[in-house]
Amino acid sequence: MSHKDLIPIGEISRRTGQSVSAIRFYEDKGLLEPIRTGGNQRRFLRSDIRRVSFILIAQKLGLSLAQIQWVMRDLPHGRTPTAKDWRRISKAVRASIDARIAALERTRDRLDGCIGCGCLSLEKCAIYNPEDKLGADGPGPRQVLSEALEAGLAVSE
Repeated sequence: MSHKDLIPIGEISRRTGQSVSAIRFYEDKGLLEPIRTGGNQRRFLRSDIRRVSFILIAQKLGLSLAQIQWVMRDLPHGRTPTAKDWRRISKAVRASIDARIAALERTRDRLDGCIGCGCLSLEKCAIYNPEDKLGADGPGPRQVLSEALEAGLAVSE
């Protein structure tokens, strides 16, 4: 690894648009592993720009930090991830994204009708939820929430 491959924390902050404190937070969570200089300064691999970018994209897609940590756990530290490494990560995230898309489509399609909330305030509730049977399952949109959970939106840790 050459000296050109390493960048200071301010540079990774500038290149990703994230604050220095956010970069340190990602380090604390084990998502980034800087190399320390003899003077104990952080230096990051240029490829860590891509790691931070992935974190930002995953967060925008609605993945929790725990899910991101779980998906990134197998990325190599101390070397630039290969295309094969990123394909493996992409595959792991794809299932979660597909489940979210399915839940969003179901919700969109039900917004103008019954979404299984147990409210009994619409005339259709007598058809979809006679005698408020869904109310016994708990509060909120039980049908959509239970289907989303069944679809595997949560990543196991």
